[in-house]
Order: sequence, then C-alpha cells, then structure tokens
Amino acid sequence: MHNHLQIKDWGLGLSGHTIIAGPCSAETPEQIENICQAMIKEKMIPSMFRAGIWKPRTRPGSFEGIGEEGLEWMEIVRHHLNIPITTEVGNAAHVELALKHKVDVLWIGARTTVNPFAVQEIADALQGVDIPVMVKNPMNPDLQLWIGALERLHSVGIHKLAAIHRGFSDAYDKRFRNKPNWSMPIHLKREWKGMEVINDPSHIVGNRAGILETSQRAINFGLDGLMIETHHDPDKAWSDAKQQVTPAQLRDILAAIDFKDTLQEEQPDQKLNDLRQAVDHLDDQLLDLLQERFSIIDQIGHYKRENHLTVFQPGRWKEVMESRTQKGVDKNLSQKFMKELLYTIHEESVKRQEKQLREPAKVIK
Repeated sequence: MHNHLQIKDWGLGLSGHTIIAGPCSAETPEQIENICQAMIKEKMIPSMFRAGIWKPRTRPGSFEGIGEEGLEWMEIVRHHLNIPITTEVGNAAHVELALKHKVDVLWIGARTTVNPFAVQEIADALQGVDIPVMVKNPMNPDLQLWIGALERLHSVGIHKLAAIHRGFSDAYDKRFRNKPNWSMPIHLKREWKGMEVINDPSHIVGNRAGILETSQRAINFGLDGLMIETHHDPDKAWSDAKQQVTPAQLRDILAAIDFKDTLQEEQPDQKLNDLRQAVDHLDDQLLDLLQERFSIIDQIGHYKRENHLTVFQPGRWKEVMESRTQKGVDKNLSQKFMKELLYTIHEESVKRQEKQLREPAKVIK
C-alpha cells in the first residue's frame, strides 16, 4: 500500500546506504562554492546536498536563515556536483518558493512534525506535485505522530516518502543533544514496510566528536543512510557550529564506518536461517517459562489474599533484585538489562496479584 523514496538508489552509496551532506544553513554564495570545491577535492560527493534556508529558532534574534536568496545559490551545487538538493520547509509559503527554485527533495523538520496543522498545510500545498519528501521525527518520542505526518503527505499523493531520525528531546540525558531512542526508527520501519530511515547523527550528538559512534550505531540498527552537516569552516558557521564537520572529516568518518548490508529484500543464507530458527525455538521456551512463572505468581497472590498480606513485600523485592541482577551479570548480561527486565516482570507480577485481591475468592488448583 505504501510507497517509499528509494533514496538508496541515489549518488554515493556505501553498501546501499545514502549519504546526505551540506551545511546546517546556507550563509553566502562563497560558502556554498567553498563547500563544493572541498567536496570535489576530497572526492566526497554525497548522494544529496542539504542546506537550511529557513531556520526555526527557539528564541527570536538568532540567525533564522537567509531566506529565498539562498535558494538561488543552490545552482552552484548543481553546477559543481550535479546532485539533488534538499532543504527544510515549515509552511506553504516555503513550499511554494522551494518549488519555484526547483529544489529536488523537501524535508519537514522536527519542530514542524509535532504540529499536525502545519504538516497538513504543507501537504495541501504539495497536492498534485510529484516531489520526494522526508519527514524528521517529532521532538518527543511519539511514533504515531511521526507516522501521522507521513500519512498526511501520502494521502495527498506524495508517494516518494522517507523518514529522518534525529533524536528526541530529553532534559535528563546530557550525553546527547537529542536522545536517539533507537527503538523508534526500528518500530517505524516495522509498521511501514519499505520506509527508508536516514539517521541524522549531527543533531543527535550535537558535537562533531560523537558523529562517528552514532553513525555506526545507526548502521548497526539497519538504518538506510546518514545526514551529516558539513561545512568548509565549521567553527565559523552561523548556526550549529559544534556539530558540523569538514568534507575531509566526513571522508574519514565514512571510511571508518563498517557499512553493513541489510537483508530486507534478500534471502538469508542457510547458516543465518538456522541461527534464526534456533532463536525462535529459545523464544518459545522463554514464553513457556514465563507462563509457568506467572502461574506460580497467581498462587502466591491467592495465598496473600487468604492470609491478608500486602502485595508488595519490600524485603523480598530487594533480595530478588540484588540476587537475580548479580546472576545475570555473572552470565555476561548487563546490569542495566537485568534491572529493566526484573522491573518489567515485577510490575506484571504486582498487577496480577493486585487483581486477585479485588476478585471474589476462588480455589486455585
């Protein structure tokens, strides 16, 4: 039912992955010229050239983009690199100007994706236009809002769609500018079969030092490409200077990444198939054991009700958490994983026992 952009077919493909590069913002025609020349010098021509023309800022007074004049400078990119141009649009007026200047691919930013009215305005402006559109995830980890934005575009006839994973706001996790929450793009790809997702490590880490590690993780998780902000002189960039790299640094980052082939459209070999069947068999055993465990939990709940005991027993919980976590660590499982697993199992156990306290007494055999 759904179509996708098939951006893997464009330009620089590393094991079928798409590379989108260019500055956070178009600043001057000389800047665009210098970036293009540096890309040519380093033999680092991306699949697409990105440049922000309109920049949504948190507070007024910051650089908010050069505006329509910057779209005229994109002809420099076409002249030197002969690759598609992509820029962000935030409303119908942006769409009209981008189409007027023959921008090849549009993207909708995270601040716009959160607003269904704004997305619908863009969708309505694009009705009847055959142009590829990429949609960044919303600021908060809301998968349905992300999918909804893509569906609004699809419903007006935009069938060349892709998603951009740029991370999510998290006031408590200081490791990232925007926390990646890797499960979100993975769930998107599962729910919308064929949807390609580009990772934006620049906005996830917010500094150039972390781009390589985050890019590698994106590829490991099976995402379809990278959007990396690239500037000929990043330290003097007018916006997001800390997270931009030079074309030479981009070359080194891409050379260091272990690009892995995906198996989405290929048949796995027999060895991989055998291993997957083994995992399926073990999963069945895990589910059987969980069913047996919760059957015993139900009996414990019955006993607590008959003996007027509370569901939560702090001493027992503390002993289980400490002993089971250590056993997991001894078996080469991470402490974080063990704690999250035990919390999930304990929450379900408490719910089942609490439900028994509310139900009429019955005999458990």
